Amino acid sequence: MPRGRRAATIGGVIVTAESLTKRYGGRSVVDGLTFAARPGRVTGFLGPNGSGKTTTLRMLLGLVRPDAGVAGFDGRPYERLARPTTRVGALLEDASFHPGRSGRNHLRVLAAAGRHPECRVDELLARVGLTEAAGRRVKGYSLGMRQRLAIAAALLGDPDALVLDEPANGLDPPGIRWMRDLLRAEAARGRAVLVSSHLLAEMAQMADDLIVIADGRLRASGPIEELLRGADGPVTRVRSADDGRLVALLRDRGVDVRANGGGVLHAHGVAPELVGQIAAEHRVALAELGAVSRSLEDAFLELTGGAA
Repeated sequence: MPRGRRAATIGGVIVTAESLTKRYGGRSVVDGLTFAARPGRVTGFLGPNGSGKTTTLRMLLGLVRPDAGVAGFDGRPYERLARPTTRVGALLEDASFHPGRSGRNHLRVLAAAGRHPECRVDELLARVGLTEAAGRRVKGYSLGMRQRLAIAAALLGDPDALVLDEPANGLDPPGIRWMRDLLRAEAARGRAVLVSSHLLAEMAQMADDLIVIADGRLRASGPIEELLRGADGPVTRVRSADDGRLVALLRDRGVDVRANGGGVLHAHGVAPELVGQIAAEHRVALAELGAVSRSLEDAFLELTGGAA
């Protein structure tokens, strides 16, 4: 299903932060951060180590009190939500488990605490691929199995929004693909999915929108296509049978055209459709036509000042 055209089958909530600020020892860890993650979309939350991502997520979930600003769900702080686990499912990096409990009993305890139907336990164990390991003690689980169990716990209340910090941690490549498909399916049902990750290549495949921060401040937010396009707008890559004539025609329309070597032209500020239309009007045969997009890694490094 195309991004942005998903059928919502459950009530979604908007995850918001407004002028969110947190200081430790006189240093601003999060500084005036404002963003929104909307229902029916996967929103990637990106930033270098130490950029304030985890602190922001903890403020969203009421685990850290902000020094200024507000964060919440449909304008309501987490601590004021009625039965919060039915509204928000969360996974933080330091998810803890009682090592002596089985995976099934871990979820049973959470289901009882949240007043969720016990039938959800086995349903979710199957969904995350832990049915066969459900009776084993969690201390014998691999890191990836614990991560799957934590994802099951986040989904236990069938929540309207998901807030996930590094959900791919410990997962092998098939597990990462499974996680991606699961989160996109949850967004397709109408949930707001806010996910923090260092896996840029994975985020490029999964996210509809991005929030990029560095040094606790917002650097960019919006649909992933816009962030990959860059500040100068679209760039079109084109090769033709008559480069000189095509360049002249495009420049007559005010298009900035630059040779990129190997007979390739880059037309800046215009989409491929317009370049193709101009070429067709003047019967200039094209050998290649397409949009140029920078990688998410390039965009991330540019937006965060090259921070690693």
